Formats: sequence, C-alpha cells, structure tokens
Amino acid sequence: MIVGGGGHGLGTAYYLAAEHGLTNIAVVEKGWIGGGNTGRNTTIIRSNYLFDESIAIYEHALKLWEGLSQALNYNVMYSPRGVMMLAHSVHDTQMLKRIMHADRANGVDNEWLTPEEAKAYCPPLEIGTHLRYPVLGATLQRRGGTARHDAVAWGYARAADALGVDILENCEVTGIRRGAGGAVEALETTRGLIRTPRVGVVAAGNSSVVMGLAGVRLPLESFPLQALVSEPVKPVFPCVVMSNAIHAYISQSDKGELVIGAGTDAYNSYTQRGALHVDLHTLEAICELFPAFRRLRMLRNWGGIVDVTVDRSPIVGKTPVPGLYLNCGWGTGGFKATPGSAHVFAWTMAKDEPHPYAAPFSLERFRDGAMIDEAAAAGVSH
Repeated sequence: MIVGGGGHGLGTAYYLAAEHGLTNIAVVEKGWIGGGNTGRNTTIIRSNYLFDESIAIYEHALKLWEGLSQALNYNVMYSPRGVMMLAHSVHDTQMLKRIMHADRANGVDNEWLTPEEAKAYCPPLEIGTHLRYPVLGATLQRRGGTARHDAVAWGYARAADALGVDILENCEVTGIRRGAGGAVEALETTRGLIRTPRVGVVAAGNSSVVMGLAGVRLPLESFPLQALVSEPVKPVFPCVVMSNAIHAYISQSDKGELVIGAGTDAYNSYTQRGALHVDLHTLEAICELFPAFRRLRMLRNWGGIVDVTVDRSPIVGKTPVPGLYLNCGWGTGGFKATPGSAHVFAWTMAKDEPHPYAAPFSLERFRDGAMIDEAAAAGVSH
C-alpha cells in the first residue's frame, strides 16, 4: 500500500511494479491524484546542490527526468532550458562558486557566468550597478529546467495502472493497525479496512499526521510555501532564474504565464492560501531584476504545504515500525526529486533495505547527528 497519490507516491507504485515485479499494489489518496503539492509547485528541476548526498539523489532524479517521457510513453514536457542562480554580493559569489566546484567534483554540470554572460543567456535580466541587488555573476546548470507537474502525475498514474496497480481516490487513511510484534497489519480508511503487511507513506504536507496514526513522531514542521503566476504572455523568458539572497525565482510556463516562486510563511500552518506580504516582497525583487515585467498583472497566488525537517533534507527509508516505510520532508525540493525519490523508495520497500542514494537520508540521522543541511549551506533549500 502506498499512502499518497502525488508524483512520489504514484511513481513509487510504478517502479514497484515495473522494476521489482510486484503485482498486488494499491495507492490510496484522500483527494484526487496529483491534487496536493504535485499540483501546487513551480515545476523547477535541477541537481546543483552542495553536499555529496544531495547531489547524488537529485542527479539520479535529473537523469530519470531526461528519459521519463519515453519510459512512461507520456509527454511530461521536460524542458532543459537551464537554471541560472544569481549572485548579488561577495558572499553570494563565494557560496555559488563553492557549490559549482562541489557539483563538478561529483561529475555534475555547473558553470560560472559573468553579469554580461548572464544577461546574454537571459535578455530580460537587468544587470545595472544601480540595482539594490546588483548582479555580480551567476551559476548555470544547462541540464536543469522545468516539467509539467500534472503531466508527471498522470504519466505515472497511467503507467502504473497499465501494470495492474489499483488507484483509490477519495480514500482517506484514518488509522494504521498494528498486530503481533507491532508490525503493520492493516489500514483503516474512509472506504473500509485494507489488510496489508507493507505501507509506504508519501503524503507531502501531511506526513506527520499519517505517521502519528501508527504512533511514530517525526522531526517535521509544515509551512505554506507561496507562489503566483502572471497573466499569460507570448514567449519572453528563456530559462529559469533563481535568487537565493532575495528569495525569488521565475520561469515561463507553456501556457505563457510567468511562474514566480516566493518563500515560506514564518509560521506553521496547513492552509493552502498565500500570505500577501511574502508575495509582495518577491514581486518587488522581480520588478527590479526584470523591469519589463512591471506592468504585468498577477493572475493568481497560492500556498502549497511543505514538510520541513530540521536540516531541510528528506527522510527516506524504514521506520521503527516493521512494515512501515516513510518518504517525506522534501520541503521545497520535492518536485525536482520526483522520479529519483520514487525510484529509491520503491527499492527500499521491495528489498526492505535502503537504496544507496537514500541511505544517508534515514530517520536515524537525527539520532546520530549526521545532518545534511542544504539550507544552512546554500541559504535556501529548494
């Protein structure tokens, strides 16, 4: 049983069937498939992280993204248009170059651009010295880019269904029964009891709630993550641009909307509404960096709920409860990790042992102090 019908959950079910030959698999989703964080993200894909463990799992995901449409026979609209990360200060420059060298040492592409080269790659970018946040340079991962979030969910859903996976929508988990020795025995749901010896929880934004049904406490907090889109315009923005210092990132969707990512709210919440002051701070920065967009109207804003661990890295692996597995805490990195996360989680569930890429992200690292703090290293975790 897989709890959570988003990209990670549906992908896990697909890989369990496609690569591990399991035939008795079901996905339960309290709403509709792809209706959670999978449908509320800004579609960015990249692997230019700092720590070896993060680089490995996100690069694994990126390589799967590159062939995902062919593997699923479904166009997920992966677009390797490049992800550029701006430096606005000496500290930014040193930090981004450190990440660039760490990526290269791991065989992952990343390069440094001067301000003029950054503008040549992204013409709408303003690089004048009069800016409050002047552009001193940028890193560029050319293989990074975007994909269509709902297409990823439907691609995995269709491929998993074709392999015999049952997908149960409007089926909320209300309890996790444990039998002899404390092992998982069954799921209690709004559609009845489902007996199962193995459960994988992949419920972004609600992982703590679901795991609490089995008596497991997690080092997680849930925050609304803000984003918004503009009215659609003709193709004008060729890549993805991110600024960690002012926490703003922008790309253009296939429908023509400018997709703008902001920050997380400063308080815990399960609401899926946007906090206006967070969006306004981001829009001020976007208008300064891209003055041509100042007259655009914003079409809508929203908040997705992200599970965040104390070190801003995910938890993937076994739990103290026999037969219960966990994949959560991706924070703002969940979408870009989708195929890699699903692939290593399926391995872990099928073999009852962690995949080598997932092993560093076990729950035990919080006990042992083996943190992987990308947020502290890079200033932002996505």
